[in-house]
Amino acid sequence: MIFDRQRLLAAGLGLIALALAPIASAVPQIQTWETPNGARVLFVPAPDLPMVDLRVVFDAGSARDAGRDGLASLTADMLDQGAGAWDADTLAERLESVGARLSTGALRDMAFVTVRSLTKAPALDTALETMAAVLAEPRFAAEDFERLRQNALVALRQEEQDPASVGQRAFYRRIFGDHPYATHPSGTLESVAALTRDDLAAFHREHYVGRNAVVAMVGALSREQAEAIAERVSAGLPPGAAAPRVPPVADLSGAAVELLDFPSTQTHIYAGQPGMSRDDADYFALYVGNHILGGSGLVSLLMEEVREKRGLSYSVYSYFLPMSQRGPFLMGLSTKNEQAEAARTVLMDTVRRFREEGPTEAELTAAIKNVTGGFPLRIASNARIVEYLAMMGFYRLPLDYLDTFTDKVAAVTAEDIRDAFKRRVDPERFATVIVGPRTSQVASAGASGG
Repeated sequence: MIFDRQRLLAAGLGLIALALAPIASAVPQIQTWETPNGARVLFVPAPDLPMVDLRVVFDAGSARDAGRDGLASLTADMLDQGAGAWDADTLAERLESVGARLSTGALRDMAFVTVRSLTKAPALDTALETMAAVLAEPRFAAEDFERLRQNALVALRQEEQDPASVGQRAFYRRIFGDHPYATHPSGTLESVAALTRDDLAAFHREHYVGRNAVVAMVGALSREQAEAIAERVSAGLPPGAAAPRVPPVADLSGAAVELLDFPSTQTHIYAGQPGMSRDDADYFALYVGNHILGGSGLVSLLMEEVREKRGLSYSVYSYFLPMSQRGPFLMGLSTKNEQAEAARTVLMDTVRRFREEGPTEAELTAAIKNVTGGFPLRIASNARIVEYLAMMGFYRLPLDYLDTFTDKVAAVTAEDIRDAFKRRVDPERFATVIVGPRTSQVASAGASGG
């Protein structure tokens, strides 16, 4: 089915306006302080619901694996598998008995532990006591470690059968080289098989410390209660030291194409380069520009050119993933094997044209309305706000980030986007990974001068 892009833009904006009419425009006011052991705290009072959302993040993501790929991820996964006086089953039962939820995980930059609980006793006491033990006293029991490691190995073997996973891993290796961002947080079969529980315990001792932590909190609490909670959940952490800054990401020296033979009915194509950091001076110009190029779903330029006009792919996208240092700028699609060359040509031609011409005023206006109009939904729940707080604290963004976000988006001009894309996005130096049957790749490897 072919869509009229302008009509779809107008209809989508109209629906957004109707949906957002009742939403209050006030941005939450952020309070901040430090705990005695050096953890930074960001807190937003939310008195309407008797709930608290708590998120503690550490500079302990896979960028800190130091050659032992998968270490940060497995460490985070082990935190709630027994801590303090409780084994994994008892710990889970404690939380379930009071309706609290706890989760852990690790990304490239950070590891996190989150809790959601009622603010009334005994729920809050149980949740906080459990979280404090998970943060400071994980058991890393041998039996639990081996069980989780085997689960991780099974998941890694399954990923080897997925062309999308294979392609994205190869793409990160291509654009980041020997930088810590090159490796996937879950590691490899070889690296995970070599890890020991002592590795996890040592990683935890080094990185799960007060000065390496940010505590984000949203809930029906007074400032005094919030201070007590922040100190309580972090009290068991030694002060320690903040992790050193992740090294800068190098530019690519030229274009590179990697062909990965895979017995699939679809060819997956990934193309891009190092993009931007969280505190990048070009953040808003690149963000709004990418929203127009490939970040806005059915109404993006890539979707219009690749899917609607030519039917070459069901889904095509682009995004910047900002991190402590420059994360990836990635364009991706999957297509029928026999269409791989045509799809990649259109993908590259579209980004080249956008880089040179930038958006039209109509495209820019629609994008700004879409982003600013949808922003209240992104901070419409305590769970979403606490994620923003954790991100802001971790990346040391200004406390008025949420207050000024829509104004900064609205201030972006077409010239800002053209300038930023010409300086920061260079298709002639893209790394491209093509995953599919070898017969579908030969022509595509040379398509569009890549």
